[in-house]
Parts: sequence; C-alpha cells; structure tokens
Amino acid sequence: MTGRGITIVGLGPAGAEYLTREAWAHLEQCGEIWLRTKFHPAVAGLPEGLQVRSFDEIYDSRDDIGEVLETIVQQVMELGRREQGVTYGVPGSPFVAEETVSEIMKAVEGSGLPIRLIDGVSFIEPVCSALGIDPHPQMVLADALHLARLEVPSFPPTIPAIISQLDSSFEASELKLTLMANYPQEHPVMLVHNAGTSDEIVEKLALYEIDQSVHLGMLSCLYLPPLGQGTSFEDFQQIIARLRRYDGCPWDREQTHLSLRPYLLEEAYEVLEALDQEDSQHLREELGDLLLQIGLHAQIATEDEDFLMSEVLQGINAKLIRRHPHVFSDMDADSVEKVLTNWEKIKADERKNNGESQKGMLEGIPLSLPALSQANQIQRRAKRVGFDWQTIEPVIAKVHEELGELRDAQTGEERQAEAGDVLFAVVNLVRWLKVDPEIALRETNLRFRKRFAYIEKQAAEQGKSVDQLSFEEMDQLWEAAKVTFKHEANEDSGRG
Repeated sequence: MTGRGITIVGLGPAGAEYLTREAWAHLEQCGEIWLRTKFHPAVAGLPEGLQVRSFDEIYDSRDDIGEVLETIVQQVMELGRREQGVTYGVPGSPFVAEETVSEIMKAVEGSGLPIRLIDGVSFIEPVCSALGIDPHPQMVLADALHLARLEVPSFPPTIPAIISQLDSSFEASELKLTLMANYPQEHPVMLVHNAGTSDEIVEKLALYEIDQSVHLGMLSCLYLPPLGQGTSFEDFQQIIARLRRYDGCPWDREQTHLSLRPYLLEEAYEVLEALDQEDSQHLREELGDLLLQIGLHAQIATEDEDFLMSEVLQGINAKLIRRHPHVFSDMDADSVEKVLTNWEKIKADERKNNGESQKGMLEGIPLSLPALSQANQIQRRAKRVGFDWQTIEPVIAKVHEELGELRDAQTGEERQAEAGDVLFAVVNLVRWLKVDPEIALRETNLRFRKRFAYIEKQAAEQGKSVDQLSFEEMDQLWEAAKVTFKHEANEDSGRG
C-alpha cells in the first residue's frame, strides 16, 4: 500500500528471520515504520535505510494501560491520514495478543482510510516448540495484565493456558494471587523467556515462585498446565448430562423438578449441619451435594428447553452487579444499613421495569423458611422502613409483657397464640443483639445433645441405662458435662 492508509505488519516473535517474505518486501520499500515498542529482537535486523520510530514514550509518560492503548490508536489514525500513510509494526502476529490492532480496526470502520494487514508468526509457535506441546485440541491464551486485575481466573482449570505479557515481577506477583484462587500454590508451571531466540530459557517452578524469576521481561510468558479432570464446572455439567442421557443412570433419568424437592431441602440442611460442626472437609463434601441438586435442576430445564445453565449464571451475575452499584459503579454506600435500603429500592425498580405489580415488603420471604428464620426476616425488613424501636429497653419489656400474657392464657388456643408472641418477641430481642436466632437455637440444640450424650455415657459406665438415673443424678451429670465441655473448648481456643 502506498499513499494514505494504514499498513500493519507483524514482526514475528523473535529475530528478523521470523519476518515473512511479504513483510520484508514491504519494509524494504516503505521508508518508515512506527513500532508499538522498539524493544523487540527483530528491530536490529530490519532493512537498512528504514527509519524506525516507536510509541515507547507513551508507555513512559502514562500509568494507565488503557490510556496508553487509546493514545497509540489515535496517533496511528492521524499518521494514516498523511499523504504517505503509515506502517505500524507490532510484535508477533497482528491479531494474536495485540489489542492495539483490534482497536485500530474498530477506529478505521467508516473513516474511509484503507488498511492492509501483513501477517506474521505469533509468539505461540516458538513457545509451543520450547515447551514441546501441541495446543490442539484445547489451549487457553490469556493476558497477564487482564488476569492480574481479577480475583479468580476467567478460564476452567482443566484446560492448559499460555499467559502472555508477563513483563515484571510485580505483574507476576499479582497474577499468581489470581491463579491461586483455583490452583494449589505448589502447582508446577513453566516460564518461557525469549522463545525462538538464542537466549531462550524454559524455567520449571512452582506457581508461587513465578515472581521470583530473574529472567522476567517483555518476552516472557507462563505455561499453566491443567489440573486433573473433574476440577472444572464444565466437567461437572458433563457428568450430570451423561447421567441424564438415554443410556445413563436409571434413577437420575427419571427425576423431575418436583421429585427432587426433598433432596434439595435435605442437602441444604446437611450443609447447615456441616457449618454447625465447623468441619471444613464435611462442608466441602456437602456443598458438592447441594451443587449436584442445582446441576440436576438446570440439566432438566435444558432438556425441557426452558433455560440453560449459562442463563442461570448470566442472570445471577447480572443481578449481583446490578444490586451492588456501590461496588461495581460509583454509588456511595458506606454502611450495611445503606446497602440494605438501596437493595430494596433496586428490587422495587426491577419489579417496576418488569411490569410486575408492587409487592409488599414481606411478600418475598419464603413461607418454607423455618419459623425462627421467617420471624427474623420479617423483623429485619420492617426495620428497613423504620418500623422498629429506637432503643433495646422496650424490646426487653415486650418480652416480659408477652410472657405475662402467656402465663394468664386460659385455653389451649390462647396459649398457642401467646406462645407464638413470646417467641416472636424473643426473636426480636435476639435480632437487636445482632444474633441470628436460627443459628443460636441450632447451637443450643447441639450443646444439649452433646451434654445429654455425656449423661448416657456416664450412666452406661455405671452399668445403668439413662432412665434408671434419678433426676438429681442426671442434673449432677449435666453440670459435670457443662464443666467438661467448657474446659475442652478453652483448651481448643488456646491451641488456636
């Protein structure tokens, strides 16, 4: 191309020997080239007489990478409008890990500027050669700067990944923190430096060590081998789909949304039990069982053409972002109260936008919740609109008032109603003390069971069954159990 316009040339991954014949022929006659960066092995071997300019000063003068890329694109467009146009050189291949090219292509649309692409060998080929791997059939190509800004990797751990742009120990340190959200810190990885050059180095090390490499530079990238099968959400989906297939498991195949209802409830309660036990291994297992129920429901919906798992994920992701503007946009919410108030307003706006009738504050509380949890939710929502006492004293007085009314109740029907009022008032008091009543009562139940089991054990050691003990004997053992378990708890906290 001569005259106005933009020619983009891929310089290859290493020395000038990687340039294509088309690229070399163009560079011999274009007279001038603008490089995204002159720090590239091919620069030293470019044709004689070629005037080489670069945008490196933009990197030096700006801290924000987005601003750097935007400025480069703007300047390339301006240079392209000159009578002689511009040749823009980028490392590797123009459309592989080269964001400026993608942005230039967008900017050119509708501008009337002609554009020509001269392809090049990307960095992937020499990196794969250095590693001795074939990227087929699966390989993730990711950018270190992008990943370092995340809290969790954006790809499944069962697929190998090549991560580019690993220029410094700071970027490597940020990257490893992201990756260690899904990978063990000892996970074996490989750093590839200067692939395709005479200075090529392949380092084998643990993931946590990548920021300690002394070879990190502009031509460094990370190879992240996959974790074992069964460690990704996609593997989980495939197993469930296979179980539901015509030749899968007879039990799984016959399940419906309705038939699975008791299992969903059962698994949710088993998760609660694991939480009560503070047993992380048990919790990990029970969370998997609960996830199975979600996966089965999503697979059934897929088969019925109702919705897809991807739509479930898309919906909850959008909802979380929409309902947390204080995190994902510029809304200010510096207290839990402000967050909850704003949450209710956003929900109301959502219902309005969806054409739904205005619901009462309490309508969204599931009737299937345990009664204590229902009462807690009711009171918390009432508080959001100001229906609550200002101090704790009248809350305590209300408990005493309801106890008196229960004491004075005459009929079974009255006693049941007043007993409910007592419980509701106690839940309100517990809520004021910032304690979850459901959790508090569950813990009390567990303590009672543990202490009663102690009584049964002591009775058995005396050659008796528990019903052969007098109340006084059981009460003495109960007090002994309290002392014993309190001592054990103190010892455990001391070890912590």
